[in-house]
Amino acid sequence: MGRREFSFTLEHDIYIRYLSFHDVSEMEATIKSKCPHKIDIGALYNVEPAKRTAYAGGSDRVFAPVERELVFDIDMTDYDDIRTCCSGADICLKCWPLMNIAIKILDTVLREDFGFEHLLWVYSGRRGVHCWVCDARARRLSNEARSAITRYLTLYKGNENTTKKVSLTGPALHPALSRAYEICRTYFEEHILPNQELLNSEGHFEKVLELVPDESVRAQMRDRWQDNRRASVAKDGISASRWKQLKQALESKKVTPSVRRSLEEIIFSYTYPRIDIEVSKHMNHLLKAPFCIHPKTGRVCVPIDPQDCDNFDPTNVPTLAQLLNELNAEGVKGGSECRDLDKTSLGAPVRLFQTKFLEPLQRANKAEITALHQEKLQEVSAKTSLSW
Repeated sequence: MGRREFSFTLEHDIYIRYLSFHDVSEMEATIKSKCPHKIDIGALYNVEPAKRTAYAGGSDRVFAPVERELVFDIDMTDYDDIRTCCSGADICLKCWPLMNIAIKILDTVLREDFGFEHLLWVYSGRRGVHCWVCDARARRLSNEARSAITRYLTLYKGNENTTKKVSLTGPALHPALSRAYEICRTYFEEHILPNQELLNSEGHFEKVLELVPDESVRAQMRDRWQDNRRASVAKDGISASRWKQLKQALESKKVTPSVRRSLEEIIFSYTYPRIDIEVSKHMNHLLKAPFCIHPKTGRVCVPIDPQDCDNFDPTNVPTLAQLLNELNAEGVKGGSECRDLDKTSLGAPVRLFQTKFLEPLQRANKAEITALHQEKLQEVSAKTSLSW
């Protein structure tokens, strides 16, 4: 723990990096003393971060990170070109399915394609989710390897000046994309399309039609959708009805393969995870600590179960004020100060953290230490035999 970097953000955005603590007691005392608004966790370094200046200048030992969880940050603001219900830091249950898509796709890829087992998904406390991949292999990855994994997970490319941000090549989808497409298609048709009313108005459906590379198909759809007779369709069914028409046109045998492929490109453009690449590819990047309080919302950064993420409600996350009221109420009831988190709304998130993440990780670490110990014993035994 002494070589792990912590960062505090204090009142008035005062930022303190390279803090380190020898034990939990020292960390707790410093938190009480500084009262940080936010706590970030960094890498494990070769020397104590707080003493890094002692190794500057003439020292032969260079201050450098040696281990760091592989982390991912997905922020809802990166989907603002899609969202019609909210923008900026605001979120609601209409746009939150975009985070569920990201969790399901990334969790599957990291487990099935890379073999990682110890993943912790955490609500950021405001408008997104974080993923911590904590396997020993992941912690020891070089920056180059982290960049390679991030590139493998990146499909959405470009900026606000780029119309087409997903370009699929080859005669068929890569197996990872084929698997992801089933998730994306289901969420797109059941949640994103109706919730964001993507085809309800001309301003919205023109963005979709821009992704179709055939002018005749675009013109055909515009004519049908601008027809006043379509106004008789119920508002909540307009997008679904128009999507069905567009699908039929794009799946027609009369169009070229590239036009048919645009159906997949549209769905991926509106649903595929948009990762903050810079967060993932460097070992020394900081990320908000799980279970800290978001300074803007007061919400706790609680874990999310990837197997049950559809039932996670970001608007119903425990807040600092709520926890204080619950602890005070229990204390009054019991006649003394209450410190039992299990009696608060934080009890379930803590149990989830312990049973689904912490305990399996501890068992894996213990097994690794035991295996290394056995390996060393065998080496010593081999050397003894040779000497004899």
